[in-house]
Amino acid sequence: MRRFSPRCKPRLRKSGSGFTYLGILALIVLIGLMLAMAGEVASTQAQREREAELLFIGHQYRDAIAFFYRVNHRFPQTPAELVQSADSATPVKYFLRRLYRDPMTGAADWSLIPAANGGFMGVASTSTRAPLKRAGFDLVDTDFDQAEKYTDWVFIYDPLPRFRGAAH
Repeated sequence: MRRFSPRCKPRLRKSGSGFTYLGILALIVLIGLMLAMAGEVASTQAQREREAELLFIGHQYRDAIAFFYRVNHRFPQTPAELVQSADSATPVKYFLRRLYRDPMTGAADWSLIPAANGGFMGVASTSTRAPLKRAGFDLVDTDFDQAEKYTDWVFIYDPLPRFRGAAH
C-alpha cells in the first residue's frame, strides 16, 4: 500500500471551475454596462434640470431689467443695480433679490448684452455646450429653438419690440 505525503497529494480538478470564473466576469461586465447607461440617463436628466433653471433665471433677469428700465428710464449699468438693497428706505420689490449664478457654468459669469445708449439690456449664459431642449419654448423665447449652444439663449428686454408680444 502506497502512502502519499501531504505535499504530494494528487489534486482533484473540478470540471466546471473555469466556466464559473467566465460567468462571473460576464456578470461584472454586464453590471458595468448597466451602470454606464444609468449614469448617462442621470447626466441627461441633470442637464435638463439645469436648462429649466437657466430659463427661469433668464426670465428673472429679463423681468428685472424691464422693471428697472420702466422706473429709471435707462438700462442698468451693472448687474448689481438689479439687486434689491436691504438698507434702502423704500424697498424695491420688482428687482432681483440676489444675483443668480449661471446654472450651466456654476458661476455668476453671465454675458451682458449691451444696450445702444449704455448699460445692458439682457443676459446670456457663457456655456458653449449644445442644448438638449429644441422646442416648446415660451412665445418670448421663440428663437431659442434655433440655438446651437446656450450662449444663443439670449434673455433681452427690448422696450421697442419688433413684433407684438416680444416686449417681455
